Amino acid sequence: MNRYKDWLEQAERDIEKAKLDIRHGYYDWAYFTSQQSAEKAAKALCMKLGFDAWGHSITNKLKLLKDTVDVPDEIIEQAQLLDTFYIPTRYPNGFSIGKPSDYYNEKIASEALHACEKVFGFCKTNINR
Repeated sequence: MNRYKDWLEQAERDIEKAKLDIRHGYYDWAYFTSQQSAEKAAKALCMKLGFDAWGHSITNKLKLLKDTVDVPDEIIEQAQLLDTFYIPTRYPNGFSIGKPSDYYNEKIASEALHACEKVFGFCKTNINR
């Protein structure tokens, strides 16, 4: 059974959670939730196309599809941006001092959400083809 629809629906729900995180000032979590949404959307697209999609790298998932789907460089760049914050948004040892919430603000959380929405939109469009 291919559960790509479940993954895509959860990715969409995660976008809404990222928006709530921003609204309530949880910018570190907004960044992580944006990464998670894009990762789930990329996994959904891989699953729809019959690929195994293990791991947490959005970039690698999208590169895996390059021979099957035309993945624009802009989408890869958005994935790379989100991938760089998979760990440091959650763990204090991601930085030499302080906690994740010391390093994120509304502007960069909004940039992460924008990147997520781009990746999600790309994946959803290709799933629906």
